Amino acid sequence: MNRRRFVLGSTSAAVGAWVGLRTVGYRGFSRAFASPAPLVKKVAASDIVTLGNTGIRTSRLAMGTGTVGSGHHSNQTALGLRGLSDLLLNGYDHGLRFFDSADVYGSHPHVAEALKHVPRDKVTILTKTWARDPATARADLDRFRRELGTDTIDVCLMHCLTEGDWTERYKGVMDVLSEAKEKGVIRAHGCSCHSIEALRAAAKSPWVEVDLARINPIGSHMDASPEEVVSVLKEMKAAGKGIIGMKILGQGDLRGRVDDALRYALSLGVLDAFTIGAESKSEQEDLIRRVAAA
Repeated sequence: MNRRRFVLGSTSAAVGAWVGLRTVGYRGFSRAFASPAPLVKKVAASDIVTLGNTGIRTSRLAMGTGTVGSGHHSNQTALGLRGLSDLLLNGYDHGLRFFDSADVYGSHPHVAEALKHVPRDKVTILTKTWARDPATARADLDRFRRELGTDTIDVCLMHCLTEGDWTERYKGVMDVLSEAKEKGVIRAHGCSCHSIEALRAAAKSPWVEVDLARINPIGSHMDASPEEVVSVLKEMKAAGKGIIGMKILGQGDLRGRVDDALRYALSLGVLDAFTIGAESKSEQEDLIRRVAAA
């Protein structure tokens, strides 16, 4: 009889798990026994994920438009209207469905240009307001929709919160965003935090549906140590909040360790998605490949 190997299969194997085999000699024959091995789940930047309990489904990787973003300018908007629009569309062609913008980046017109060429319901638009009073928040929502060329903003965040008592101090803005959600102007609201005190307040607030959190393995441009931040993010995750990681590459400090940074982000088990701002098509496509390899 010819010696051969065989795998005892099951229907569960169809989901992509694999089992290692070891051969044992017995009376001149070979028997292959399945030995336990970890499940291997392939990950892609284009994977469709759900942001917490919001029901919003989008790609794992968001296309950031705010590298070194301030004063209505960023490294991405420096590419020009057509340049950044083409970069967003290139990402779309590679399966990315998440456009991360903000008023302070000045990227709304660039996103609007890209939206002219793709089905609106196929992409998720996230933007951020720096409003700290209700009147400014209302005006921002009206202006943002005009600039973005859309009736509905998928996710609107309060931008760059630092105060530990922000949920009380800026309750008027929160009420405006809640009202906007009720009217269908936005689909979800939340915040981006720039201090550990603000992050802790966000974790405890039922109002926060989506949080944009700074996280990377070396603590670069973060609110606290990675361990401390992750502990708060776990609290958010348990509460059903959508968590989007930012500063994954430490605002460039991890450019030489991109693979390590991606593996770290993917290993945490708390991020629904993460945003990284590529500055060219080649950089964007390399990033997509690295996510798959990580």
